[in-house]
Amino acid sequence: MSQIVNASLNLSDETAAAGGPEAAVAAVAAMADRARTASRVLARADRNWKDRGLLAIAAALDEKRARIIAANAKDIEAGRANGTSDAMLDRLKLDNKRVDGLIAALEELAGLPDPVGTVLRGQTLPNGLRLRQVHVPMGVIGAIYEARPNVTVDIAGLALKSGNAVLLRGGTAAAESNRALLGLIRDALESVGLPADAVASVDAYGRDGADAMMGARGKIDVLIPRGGRELIQRVVTTASVPVIETGEGNVHIYLDESADAKMAVPILLNAKTQRPSVCNTVETLLINAKSQAAGQVLAALAKSGVRLHVDARAAALAGSTPTIPAVDADWDTEYMDMDLAVAVVDDLDGAISHIRRHTTGHTEAILTNNLAHAERFIAEVDSAAVIVNASTRFTDGGQLGLGAEVGISTQKMHARGPMGLRELTTTKWIVQGDGHVRS
Repeated sequence: MSQIVNASLNLSDETAAAGGPEAAVAAVAAMADRARTASRVLARADRNWKDRGLLAIAAALDEKRARIIAANAKDIEAGRANGTSDAMLDRLKLDNKRVDGLIAALEELAGLPDPVGTVLRGQTLPNGLRLRQVHVPMGVIGAIYEARPNVTVDIAGLALKSGNAVLLRGGTAAAESNRALLGLIRDALESVGLPADAVASVDAYGRDGADAMMGARGKIDVLIPRGGRELIQRVVTTASVPVIETGEGNVHIYLDESADAKMAVPILLNAKTQRPSVCNTVETLLINAKSQAAGQVLAALAKSGVRLHVDARAAALAGSTPTIPAVDADWDTEYMDMDLAVAVVDDLDGAISHIRRHTTGHTEAILTNNLAHAERFIAEVDSAAVIVNASTRFTDGGQLGLGAEVGISTQKMHARGPMGLRELTTTKWIVQGDGHVRS
């Protein structure tokens, strides 16, 4: 590992923060300059070279998994001591199964086509000029996220394959995990002749480092925040660097009158209980007042440990199933835990109206056997992902065949939904002539 990496990895947030904001600004600017130099190497690297880098990272994860899991255990222990919720500890956790998942994602990325250089459109003009619009790397990407060490690997892999360098701020909660992961990623890049500075972290500079990233306009090309509402809104409202907003997931499922329990129960259990701490987990269930499946659905959710926050009509449908009276705040809450807001609506119009008032634009789903209702839901619900008769947990880069994702974009400019390889590129116009001049 390079001396620069060793120096940064040996600094704690507290030690680095002692230098103050000005020191962080200078350090981040220097890292961004090195990342820019590295990005120029990646921009001309062919697919084979980048794929060798991805596979080298995957091999290093496998070889050093014990070290990674041991480092992660320190973060988990510190989180428990600080009173971190079980849901957040689940997001933080790395075990053998999750390391296997990271390795598989990198191997899948290596098998995907290289987006760089692909032609979006092209033509020859009447005057003979030949035009092509092609995908090219963005350059230097900044990512600010929290308590998700798997994101460190996902973003590094996506950035590498798409020809970008990346600066990371992974947060104090995952400091030990990210330190271990960053070291092996940089070593793996160097082992195949790629620049280690293609992946770097500002974690040693704590919040000052994150602030410096937000102000590094001209040094960082785009900033991607990933985390809770507070983090995302702070980046969106503070940064002078262009931001791709990855929003919170106040995800809805509408249980239509025609949906049967045989389909609805397993979908809702998967959408709520498989991994409640992530952004594509359902947070609000809207039930048609005439639903015959409602009682079975609510009973199955409660039996699985879901705490149901219900309005008065949903309480009546629940019968003897334990419930909690809902308050207004429940309709706008991203629980990321084993809680679910439940409301009864009169019809599809009522469901769409509720979603429009409370959506964060992430994912909405309908469970129905009525094709006309499904088509209306698709046409009228304005979110990054709209799902029919399937779990909301499928709003995920890996599940949608993108290899991995840097986040779920809820905005409408440039990228929307799971952000994979192509979403980390921009375009360039190439104009070729034979001595043409404009008249």
